[in-house]
Amino acid sequence: MFSLLTILTGIFAQGFVSNRLVVNGDAAATAANILAHRTLFQWSYTVFIIEMACNIAMTVLFYELLKPAGRSVSLLAASLGIAGCIIKSFSRFFYIMPLFILGGAPYLNVFSPGQLQALALVSLKINDRGAGMALAFFGFYAVLSGYLIIKSTFLPRILGAWSVLGGLGWLSFVYPPLGSRLFNYVAVIALLGAMAMIFWLLAVGVNEKRWMEKARPVLS
Repeated sequence: MFSLLTILTGIFAQGFVSNRLVVNGDAAATAANILAHRTLFQWSYTVFIIEMACNIAMTVLFYELLKPAGRSVSLLAASLGIAGCIIKSFSRFFYIMPLFILGGAPYLNVFSPGQLQALALVSLKINDRGAGMALAFFGFYAVLSGYLIIKSTFLPRILGAWSVLGGLGWLSFVYPPLGSRLFNYVAVIALLGAMAMIFWLLAVGVNEKRWMEKARPVLS
């Protein structure tokens, strides 16, 4: 459920709000869009924060799920995933900052309208760069989680292989220009893998007998 909420909130805030309001390279048009849809922009920030809360909950739950397949690796994966969530959450402060920059406060009168618009766009660019850094951490998380799924025997190996493939794609954000070029392709692969995992867990679930066999030495 948390995985599904993470996907849906991310698609809404990024795909239906941010990508439509932010005009790449045009500070004036971006500022006009944000001010014309101020409430929607504020809501997208709230949804971004909900996305990260769901992502953290999902990371903790998957740590518990995959711990029997390898406690140390599962802990490392969870730590990297949480680090990505922290980085992405912090970057969202820069996402909401244009509302303060463009808000018309008297102390901002020392800047011209063009300068304020440029500062707002720079703030959004910093947000994008921070989110890209977080995706690299999510890449490490997905690769390690996929390895554990392949090793686990209580989940289908194809789901683990799909996670590894998606994770390798997100690791392209170690070099942001490459990650930006590949984003659409990687996002489709990762989304299909996540949906396959959600479907399997909801429709079939974990092989409880094998999970218990793996968990017994860890819990003892």
